[in-house]
Amino acid sequence: MENRKQKILIEQEIHDCNYNKARDEKICELEILKQSIEEKKKQVQDYYDQLLRLKADFENYRRRSEKEKKDYLERGKEKILIKQISIDDVLRQALKSAESGNNIESIVLGLEMISKEFSKMMKEEGVEEVECDKFDPNICEALEYVESEEEDEKILEVYQKGYKMNGKLIRAAKVKVAKNNKDIIENEK
Repeated sequence: MENRKQKILIEQEIHDCNYNKARDEKICELEILKQSIEEKKKQVQDYYDQLLRLKADFENYRRRSEKEKKDYLERGKEKILIKQISIDDVLRQALKSAESGNNIESIVLGLEMISKEFSKMMKEEGVEEVECDKFDPNICEALEYVESEEEDEKILEVYQKGYKMNGKLIRAAKVKVAKNNKDIIENEK
């Protein structure tokens, strides 16, 4: 019986030892998990702080970009207005000359000066007239087709000039276009 008691005590000690060992392992695992959670919380807080800084930086960038855009537009407008003021000066000179001279030649000269000044301003801004002898729907708008002995699709008259700015069409030319009678008669045969 003594053996049996001793055996039970040994088994109890082994069981207690195993229990303590398992408990210690679980406590250790729990500590590791707690530490991991704390690290993750710190990492989440760091990411959140970064996000707030990025958001603030982006808002500042957006405001600064909008202000710069507005400033660029204002400077561009100012540049154009200064050139238009120059044209106004020439126009006033022409009017003054016309009033004092009562002479058609001085009026024509003044108008030519205004036209040259305006053409100069447009050229400086990258604006050029559209040149076309034959109708091209990409750069011309036909307001009228007229039967004619001229070559088919030839532009007979330009009602309003077309313009390109830096190679891009900004206004199509408004034109009168020839429809050749010979082509019409041949098509009817």
